[in-house]
Amino acid sequence: MSATNDTTPTIVLVHGALTDASVWNGVIRRAQAAGHRVVAPALPLRGLASDAAYLASFLETVPGPVVLVAHSYAGSVISHPAARDPKVRALVFIAAFQPDAGESSAELNEKFPGSKLGPATTTVVARPDGNDMYLEPEAFGEVYAGDVAPDVVAVMAAAQRPIDPAALGETLPAKATWHGVPSWALVSTRDFSLPPELLRFTARRAGSHTVEVESSHAVPVSHPQEVTELILEAVRVGA
Repeated sequence: MSATNDTTPTIVLVHGALTDASVWNGVIRRAQAAGHRVVAPALPLRGLASDAAYLASFLETVPGPVVLVAHSYAGSVISHPAARDPKVRALVFIAAFQPDAGESSAELNEKFPGSKLGPATTTVVARPDGNDMYLEPEAFGEVYAGDVAPDVVAVMAAAQRPIDPAALGETLPAKATWHGVPSWALVSTRDFSLPPELLRFTARRAGSHTVEVESSHAVPVSHPQEVTELILEAVRVGA
């Protein structure tokens, strides 16, 4: 029997930098098996404001209520006021940024020690209309996916979706969407991309219902069951 009806939210999964929507594959399978509608758009990763505008246009195509889920950089995208949509019943931040007005992803990631993302582990390549930042393949496991099988790490490193680093420096122009919207957050306690103390700080500040998982930053890949359970909790409240 399907778990969905006209009032059950659609789960919209938004990937972050350096990965694409495939980071959600394990979560998608579990949520669909439970009878839920799930969609996972591909972000351009060319600028925070433009990514938020893209997401807003995508949400316009989704009928009915929505539970909006973000991993990593996408937390800044779903927090951006341009992505605000009255259909969104809940926000879920999976090892994700939760900035507020005037804050950027880069600024937040420097607020607490522990991130290994930086010049020593990344490379920036020029393109005609900007730059693309990649994580060095040999650093991908240590920085991003320390609890993922080596063969899977190798595939993820080879299939990176780069981000324009300028996006990480863009700030939210006004109050974040999580003000006034119920939110959930997952803290990945072995995260060397976004420091766990940062994730705890922003979740606490937002009043998010929070769980902690002993995981790398690639928690949707390494712990899809725990991630799915948190999302379905938000779905039950948002229905």
